[in-house]
Amino acid sequence: MTFWAYVVRCADDSYYTGHTDDLERRIGQHNLGEVSGYTQKRRPVTLMWSQDFGSRQEALAAEFQVKGWSRRKKEALARQDWADLHDAAIPPRERALRLRSGRTEGGEDVPLPTSVRAERSRSTLAGVTPPPVIILVRPQLGENIGKAARAMLNFGLTEMRLVSPRDGWPNPSAGPAASGADVVLQNAQVYDSVAAATADCEHVFATTVRKRGITKPVVTPEQAATEIHAAPGRSAILFGPERSGLETDDVAVARTIITVPINPEFGSLNLAQAVILVAYEWSKGLTAEHELSQPSINPILPPAPQEELDGMIGQLDAMLVGAGFFHLPDKMQSTRRTLRTLLTKPGWSSQEIRTLRGVLSSLAGKKPRA
Repeated sequence: MTFWAYVVRCADDSYYTGHTDDLERRIGQHNLGEVSGYTQKRRPVTLMWSQDFGSRQEALAAEFQVKGWSRRKKEALARQDWADLHDAAIPPRERALRLRSGRTEGGEDVPLPTSVRAERSRSTLAGVTPPPVIILVRPQLGENIGKAARAMLNFGLTEMRLVSPRDGWPNPSAGPAASGADVVLQNAQVYDSVAAATADCEHVFATTVRKRGITKPVVTPEQAATEIHAAPGRSAILFGPERSGLETDDVAVARTIITVPINPEFGSLNLAQAVILVAYEWSKGLTAEHELSQPSINPILPPAPQEELDGMIGQLDAMLVGAGFFHLPDKMQSTRRTLRTLLTKPGWSSQEIRTLRGVLSSLAGKKPRA
């Protein structure tokens, strides 16, 4: 099966990056407003760039990499201008050193990238912070590994590492529990120690709700997410086995401890709950262009013109006069003012005002339209 990473240019001249297993259909969905989130209010969109991959994991990795690129890099990618893409990837500090040393940009000693695959190795140098790695230390049940994978993919995390899983790997119980997050399980890597699993990570966090007798910085998931987004290099987050959590020696490997305020009488989180807390906080730090879709959120309609609001208030006023509501003439003006203040607070849309006026007409005894 083929997967694509892609970039589209939106109607407001901004860019959106995503991945899909059906490129033509997905672009059509963007243009019809069927993809909730960033592009829904920025239609129409135009496909700028796409690249096919052999697995969803590769497409996801490319999506997250390209999302973090500057506008210049994305435009160079769309033009297939590898020289400009290479030049744009050079950090300012390195660029200044090259200029002072008299080195030319894009010289023969630096190979030019020919695709986004070739550019991946430069992502950290270019200021792109990769998503954190989720490391499950000595997990016990395959079902819990699968549920953790589901929690990860819900919030855009795809790289799982397993340290000495009790029942071995792969585990047939993990797949059904993952509920479709197979890409995470298929690419999960197994290590025999925490040290090996974290060897290529610059920042290591350990999750625990228990005191371990170790003096390390302690942060909430929200604070940890902020640090992960801000710090260059790869981060890893350790989660312990279901029964007892991380051991003291595991926590000692980490530089920072992540914990959550929790009921002191019942401080037990299952593995998937712990993963989803951290993954959700990390996803909140994504920029508007990178944000995950929110299918439950409907677009907010703009307020109706003042003329429509005045028409509704006038209709209600006439009904109240006919019903004898304003029986104290000296208070009529102040009562009307109070009603107007009340009715102008919600910011009714045109559709809402039409609905309310229909309700008022019905209450006034007008026959509904056939």
